[in-house]
Amino acid sequence: MTVIDDRQVFPAAPVRPMRRPAAVRPVAPVRGRPAGPRAYRPYPARPAVAPIQYRGSGVAFSRAAHTRRPVSTAVTIALAGVAALITLWLGLVGHLSAAPMAADQLPDQLAVVQVQAGETLEQLAGRVAPDAPAGQVMARIRDLNKLDSASLDAGQTLIAPIG
Repeated sequence: MTVIDDRQVFPAAPVRPMRRPAAVRPVAPVRGRPAGPRAYRPYPARPAVAPIQYRGSGVAFSRAAHTRRPVSTAVTIALAGVAALITLWLGLVGHLSAAPMAADQLPDQLAVVQVQAGETLEQLAGRVAPDAPAGQVMARIRDLNKLDSASLDAGQTLIAPIG
């Protein structure tokens, strides 16, 4: 037996005749711009060269397919709770590790002092009780002298803790 041709023959697709390209019609200028390359440009027009090719940023990155995994509401709430617990713990550690503000840190002896020219209440507290916390001494001076504000007058006499 002799096989001459066993290929299947497919009918060719019909050939479409080529169309002529449409004639190019001139377009009116937009918004009445003056014609020419330097119409509104104070600098020369860009030279007619090939368009700039993008060659990448030079930073290597993965080309593997990445799928976005959404974060559930439960995970978001759990993370917020953990952040709240850490904040609370740090606050407690800071509060408990601070030196106790005892009243015995203030000097017990009182004296009458005179305010010098240009001296503030904070400077006065530092001068009369340099080892005690200035904020506590200032509060004690305000209480002893019934001061409404921190402003002082030169030559004013005040009762203050000394030591």
